[in-house]
Amino acid sequence: MSIVTLEQVEAQIAHRFALLRFEPEIELLFRQDYVAERNRLIGIWAVIGLFIYDLVYFGDRAMIPDVLTEVTALRLLVFTPAVIACALVVRRWPSSRLYDALSVLVAVLGVSLPMAAAVGSQSSYLLIYQNYNAAAFLFFVIALRPLFPAMLAGLVLMCVSHLSAAYLTGAFDAVTFGGIVTFYLMLSIFLAAAAYFLERTDRRNFLNQLRAALLYRQLEVNSERDELTGLLNRRSLARIGRESWSAEAETPVVSAILLDIDHFKRFNDLYGHIDGDACIRTVSQHICATVGKANCVFRFGGEEILVLLPGQTSLQALATAEKIRRAVEGLAIPHGKSDHGVVTASLGVASAMPAQMAIEKLLQRADEALYEAKHRGRNTVVIAEEPQIAA
Repeated sequence: MSIVTLEQVEAQIAHRFALLRFEPEIELLFRQDYVAERNRLIGIWAVIGLFIYDLVYFGDRAMIPDVLTEVTALRLLVFTPAVIACALVVRRWPSSRLYDALSVLVAVLGVSLPMAAAVGSQSSYLLIYQNYNAAAFLFFVIALRPLFPAMLAGLVLMCVSHLSAAYLTGAFDAVTFGGIVTFYLMLSIFLAAAAYFLERTDRRNFLNQLRAALLYRQLEVNSERDELTGLLNRRSLARIGRESWSAEAETPVVSAILLDIDHFKRFNDLYGHIDGDACIRTVSQHICATVGKANCVFRFGGEEILVLLPGQTSLQALATAEKIRRAVEGLAIPHGKSDHGVVTASLGVASAMPAQMAIEKLLQRADEALYEAKHRGRNTVVIAEEPQIAA
């Protein structure tokens, strides 16, 4: 599926799409939505269309009885199977281009088949009979509703087919035939204009729905992110915790690293809160770069950062924690009231099997290990004892 940004959608709304065409990524999404909607209704319209089309049998019998056998065969043995086949093909291979092509095919067949039979009729009711095809024009535009280029092509082909057959009947003088031509041209122009504005409205509605969906997704993302650091927040921790600790989860072990920036209150008192915020952001960015995108990094509280490592054993998590410790120290952010002269971090590591330990207990053990790291002089890593993992 194409990735579309909110900015792209808003730019497309402002562009007004007078030519009924979006930029490629949005057009692809629109066509997917379009064919899904048509597929949902195609069975209903096929049944309704065939019912109405075959019901005209009674009109055939009353107005062109001399070719009733031929026109009935065309309706029941040609058009009806063709419509059913087209509906099944579109359901089996959903495609906007395929749908448009088959819609035009069905519309042209619907107009041309009865008129082809009427060419051989000597009935005096042909003027009234040929008016039935106006219903086929309406059904094509209102019910089948292909995209506008296919709509234009279909209306042209239907006009050519109908008027050619009407002319070949030889039943109409020049004035009458001119009236028929004028009527179907006016009908086609009116329907084409209606189709244009209808599709324009559909496209505008699609853009508004897409924009609303993107805004909602953005709101969801923002609600799970810490505004200062961009890290995941406590709300996202609750969701990810439920997913990792669910019955369906296949992760055999999850490790947690709880990190605290050493003497951060002293840093704020010395340099101010603006520099303090910048320090937290820089440390957060480097932690993310160190652990990679496969793991989850959360702002757990003030200057505390939590890293969840699905699939990592305690020893692997210990090595990752040491990499983080070195990376924070390597930033060399000056800290005049630190024992090391630069910003450092203390880290506690704990591991658990989700089937045997709740996430709250895992975080508690990581917090206890962090407290021990601070007790040992800070800028160090301590791993919690985990006899169940060792066993």
